Amino acid sequence: MAKKYEPTPEEMEIAKIRLPREGEVLGIVEAMVGGDRMKVICDDGKERICRIPGKLRKRVWIKEGDLILVMPWKVQSDKRGDVIFRYTPTQASWLKKNGYIKNLQV
Repeated sequence: MAKKYEPTPEEMEIAKIRLPREGEVLGIVEAMVGGDRMKVICDDGKERICRIPGKLRKRVWIKEGDLILVMPWKVQSDKRGDVIFRYTPTQASWLKKNGYIKNLQV
C-alpha cells in the first residue's frame, strides 16, 4: 500500500494564515510596557500602545520582536489599538515573501 501524504506542520501553518482585513494593520512589538500593554511599530508608520484582549491573554504569549495584527481603536486610532493575532516566524517569512509586509523589518 502507498503511504498517505501528510503535510508538514509548517505547511499546515501557512495554509491557515490570517491576512490583514480592512482597518487592520501589521506591527512589530518594540517593548512590553506592563500588564497586558505593549508598544508597537505599525506598518502605516505610526507607533501605538496596544493591549491584549482577555480572550488572547492566557492563550497567546507575545514577546518583543513578534509580528502581530493590530486593530486600531475608533477613538484614538493613531495612538491605541488591540492585538488580534500573533504570527509565527514561518508565517511572518511567508507574509514578507508574498509582499504583505512593506515598511517593517521582520
